[in-house]
Amino acid sequence: MTAVKQTAIRGYADRLSVAPGETIEFKVSSARTGTYRADVVRLINGDSNPAGPGFTEVVEATINDAYPARFQPTDPGSYVLIDDQGQLAVDGPFTLHAFVYPTTPGKDDQIVFGRYLPETHSGYALGIRNGRFCLVIGDGTRTSVVEGGSPLRHSCWYSVAASFDPAARSVRLSVRSVANSVNSLLSPIVAISGEGDTVTTLTAEIADSGGPFVIGGCPVSATATAIDSHFNGKIDSPKVWQRLLSLAELDGITRGGSVAQDGLMAAWDFAEGIGPDGIPTDRVGDRGPRGLTGTCVNFPARAVTGWNWRGIEENFTHAPEQYGAIHFHDDDLDDCRWDTDVVWEIPGNLRSGIYALRLTQDESEDWIPFFVLPPRGTATAKALLLIPTTSYLAYANEHFNDIQIAQSIFGRTAVIDELDFWLHEHTEFGRSTYDTHTDGSGVHYSSSLRPIVNLRPKFRTATGGPWQFPADLHLAAWLDALNIGVDIATDRELHDEGAELLSRYQVVLTGSHPEYYSGPMLDAWETYLSSGGRAMYLGANGFYWVANWHPGKKHLMEVRKAEYGSRAWQANPGEYYLQTNGQRSGLWRGRARPPQKIFGTGFAAEGFDESSYYVQMPDARDPRAAFIMAGIDPGEKIGDFGLVGGGAAGSEIDRYDLTLGTPPHTLLLAYSEGHSDNYPRVVEEVLFNIPMVGGTMDPNVRADIVYFTTRQGGGVFSSSSIAWCGSLLENGCDNNVSRMTANVLTRFLSDEPLPDLASESELEGA
Repeated sequence: MTAVKQTAIRGYADRLSVAPGETIEFKVSSARTGTYRADVVRLINGDSNPAGPGFTEVVEATINDAYPARFQPTDPGSYVLIDDQGQLAVDGPFTLHAFVYPTTPGKDDQIVFGRYLPETHSGYALGIRNGRFCLVIGDGTRTSVVEGGSPLRHSCWYSVAASFDPAARSVRLSVRSVANSVNSLLSPIVAISGEGDTVTTLTAEIADSGGPFVIGGCPVSATATAIDSHFNGKIDSPKVWQRLLSLAELDGITRGGSVAQDGLMAAWDFAEGIGPDGIPTDRVGDRGPRGLTGTCVNFPARAVTGWNWRGIEENFTHAPEQYGAIHFHDDDLDDCRWDTDVVWEIPGNLRSGIYALRLTQDESEDWIPFFVLPPRGTATAKALLLIPTTSYLAYANEHFNDIQIAQSIFGRTAVIDELDFWLHEHTEFGRSTYDTHTDGSGVHYSSSLRPIVNLRPKFRTATGGPWQFPADLHLAAWLDALNIGVDIATDRELHDEGAELLSRYQVVLTGSHPEYYSGPMLDAWETYLSSGGRAMYLGANGFYWVANWHPGKKHLMEVRKAEYGSRAWQANPGEYYLQTNGQRSGLWRGRARPPQKIFGTGFAAEGFDESSYYVQMPDARDPRAAFIMAGIDPGEKIGDFGLVGGGAAGSEIDRYDLTLGTPPHTLLLAYSEGHSDNYPRVVEEVLFNIPMVGGTMDPNVRADIVYFTTRQGGGVFSSSSIAWCGSLLENGCDNNVSRMTANVLTRFLSDEPLPDLASESELEGA
């Protein structure tokens, strides 16, 4: 497959899931002119590995046709837009002030805030040029720039004021460090460069830009909606006065005093809107007399520490006055904002399943996956396959091959796909929560309203195998091959509907890697299983990170990586709480909800060199487990084959652990062995830097197959390996991994109650 085949055409849908009778919209962009073909297909198997059954799709729709191709641009970078209707145009003296925390001061041409239009050299702004704060004045013909005296330090807070008196032709730029013991990279015990006053004359007039006031950038042109000159870093409390402030007044503001009201035009308070449930809005409040509220675009990071944070309160909802900052990035992306090209109303008789709009143009191709639900509020099957879209978005467009230690983690030479090269060159489509922004800060948010090149059926990771969505198609292909009917729902439905969704089904199956979970999703499982529900956890590293879905933006998830866990970055101190609900992120284990308490096993180790197999334990011969082991000989290794690393136990694996809440009556049916030292135990369990935590030395590096019953006749089966589903299709599905999975699913689908393993009478009679 050539690079051209992968790169010419791209698209995304306005939603990940859709029900019959509802409409889904597809947005498409092509680097080529002409036409392209769009066909709705049902995806069966996405793995193109020649050792498996091969990539499979079935054409399903009547809307399939040719469509005109066009290129649609994407404008990444976050900012606040204030449609001031000319109220902030100034023709007399003015003063600008803000607390500013630059994270890439060496990046030239950054606008902190202002009403400036470079195309026409008009307006005014506070910016950064040559590593220094500056005042920008445009007279309609040329732009004048007055710079501060010394370069700025990155990740340090400054109080910055700029004033201009056109009558006197005078400019004053005042910069003061406001670093305290905790709010900045450097301590106040050292002098922080960038401070000082610059006083000069300027013969320019100010021309009205005619455009909006922007915080974090400026418009590209008078007619375009795109924003450029993006600022990287935090801004707190920006203000505009239509007069000159004295140094005494500015010094009072720098010390945290009250804002001078005389001549005040606008005073934006980014802490306004913080409540017990976080910051559920894009609105930015203005405490000035004109009420010039703003709107956040491309979802900059909020719930971040401000200039006056003291390091005592870490929950922004408890001290909103210390969290009055917004962290802007030049690569934030909430929505590509493309126009719609293809619209489809889902037929009422279309079965629930995994679908995609397949795009082809000459030799180029792309797929836009989407998930068709049963009719809202109903079930059309006894089993539900729950698609882990929170995790899909967490990994969306991840640049893991850009990480220098990637090969050490993989334990092998990384396999670079054409899509990896393309993604490396096309950063405009946003990053994953495994990446960092251009300023080095971690990516907290991920959106589905953009092309996601690794959310594609044929995508293969740097380990050479499928991951996330393509890996979950192994399970979908197996269900199709055995003619087992299931409904499809996604994490978003689970988050919104809770246990009511799960209660419609006799059994619910997970995907291979449901790693990111919101509180409502976890609560739904707990309620469902306590009420007699049955679960098949067919993966590993599940229910691990505390994530959340935005209450209003159904396309957006959030996570913040706290002090421990397997993480590519760590959130800054004081920024562990989620903007979208005000709750602490990090590991669910860190909030006393390890997955062992609900699913019997939890994350133990990861390794990507090769996968192993399971050895049966005495519990496999327990009569109450006979239905699980039917057709499997007692000495048989389970899963010493497969499409993911050559075995059923690998990639990431989970372990039974009574100290973390595995139910004491759980049957431990089998455990994996033979893992290499490239499978180290998870970092949250290694309290000291010690050797001997690899697979050949640490007995806790293993995957455990477990089964236990729950209240009211429910039950849980956990295979505890991401590679498990990759072994289902071996030998035409005639193998012991397939047999065990089918045994459990058949029994769980039956209406017959499961024997209560926790009951003393059952134990005595066994």
